[in-house]
Amino acid sequence: MIGPIHSIEGVLYTPEQEARRYLETGAWMDSTVGDMLRQTARRVPNKAALITDAGSISFQQLNDQSDCLAAALLDLGLRPADRAIFQVGNNIETALTVIACFKAGIVPVCAIPQYREVEIGQLARLSQARGYFVQSDSPGSFDMVPFAQQILADHPHIEHLVFSGSRAPEHSNTIAALIQMHNVASARQRLADIKLSPADVLSFQLSGGTTGVPKIIPRFHGEYLAHATFCARHYEMDENSVFLWALPLMHNAGQLYALMPTLTLGRSTVLMPNVDIARMLTLVETYRVTHTASIGPIAPQIMAYSDLHKHDLSSLKLFYTMTRADMLEKKINVPCSNLFGITEGLLLGSPPSASTAIRHGTNGSSGCPFDEIKVLVPESETQVSDGEMGELCFRGPSSVRAYYMAPEANATAYTSDGYCRTGDIVTAHVIDGRTYYRFEGRFRDNVNRGGEKIGCEEVEAYVSKHSSVLDAKLIAMPDPVYGEKGCVFVILQPGATAPTVTELSCFLVEQGLAKFKCPERIEVVDAFPITRVGKVDKPAMKKHISALLENETVEGS
Repeated sequence: MIGPIHSIEGVLYTPEQEARRYLETGAWMDSTVGDMLRQTARRVPNKAALITDAGSISFQQLNDQSDCLAAALLDLGLRPADRAIFQVGNNIETALTVIACFKAGIVPVCAIPQYREVEIGQLARLSQARGYFVQSDSPGSFDMVPFAQQILADHPHIEHLVFSGSRAPEHSNTIAALIQMHNVASARQRLADIKLSPADVLSFQLSGGTTGVPKIIPRFHGEYLAHATFCARHYEMDENSVFLWALPLMHNAGQLYALMPTLTLGRSTVLMPNVDIARMLTLVETYRVTHTASIGPIAPQIMAYSDLHKHDLSSLKLFYTMTRADMLEKKINVPCSNLFGITEGLLLGSPPSASTAIRHGTNGSSGCPFDEIKVLVPESETQVSDGEMGELCFRGPSSVRAYYMAPEANATAYTSDGYCRTGDIVTAHVIDGRTYYRFEGRFRDNVNRGGEKIGCEEVEAYVSKHSSVLDAKLIAMPDPVYGEKGCVFVILQPGATAPTVTELSCFLVEQGLAKFKCPERIEVVDAFPITRVGKVDKPAMKKHISALLENETVEGS
């Protein structure tokens, strides 16, 4: 079937004629994720699919156990096209659960563990989720169990709470127990009636944005499989590659770089529960890792790691990172390249065989031959002149056609000819007859803290609720580890004293804001600088804080 079998109201699907063309040309895979795993499990049944410190799982085991879990989730009452929020860690249970949902047609809402009441509550309402998967033994001091139970109480449309991990409450549903409810034969009999199409929604991914809770981006079985595989091939990966991933698996990057290519290529992937540089480099040695990536603070931490000389990194063919590939390559003596990725459906990068001019001087090109890219004058449809900076806009077989239930965002997200506006500023560079793109900055108002985009308007609204604050403006300040952190400029109430960073953070977390969104510096001002047309001049604030940081570095040296 070309079109979706289980349509979701509010999702804009690809027209049938265009979907047919994508399938016929190979721009989409004519498969579902479940069928792709079944095919790979038949080809390499005993090969390790996922490797963790807690154990590994073969492709056959991954296929069998996810079948059993998928059947149990259906028995529980979840149905194809139902949405389920995921707040889970990096482990084999997470992989089994998300694949089981893919097989059953249940649509994961791919949240991250750091989200709290504000984000999860709004995602629950918008997605109308009926399921909620939660890590019961999450690291750190925050207890996810009572948090999840309160979310369930506040959102009665969430009918099924399922825990992963070892500290689930008594008599609750757990992944481990659900897997045991079926044997492989009964599970496959239960799943036999579940028919899915490559055009069915696979997952609800989240876009970073400027207005608070991320927008929901529907991704689809056939396009997502192809999107990930084009990227993996672009990085010169194959069945013999070994990949290492230390960031959230349920993030779009985790799905595209780590999970999907594992299922399509039949390669092995090493999963880490969190970022630990010494352990990461030890795993590279132990499993002869060939490819790994840094979306956020990993690369700077490696460059600051003093025991690098103790590790054998000779198996690594490529380390790709958001920025500073040149400095990382010099440090680790491994080919490194800059990347660019956006959940809306574009991945740029360059392979280890590319020249240093490409790998270090640009963020690469798309590995998908069907992607179309323009660089436009911001807020226009005029293409910039050669070499000039402009907004990166694209369309292709994986580009989002519309955000889910977000008419206001959709009204400004596209050009008249269907190109998705990224809000990111790039320059185009032609090298050896091919065009590559270099990221220059962002047009929209957010902070990119280690790969997680923080909407400035949302944080400003919450900071302004503090009793001492009259008004607030959040800007991005440079940071050597995370790339950017949030600095909030505040105008105080008359006679008030500014809160400390710790006090403000506690206040914001109590309000339900995720901790990673809390500003990490406060600057008190009498008034915000303004432009000649009377708008708040955030570039002036950024320039001011950058100068302050430079002076503090000089004074401290």
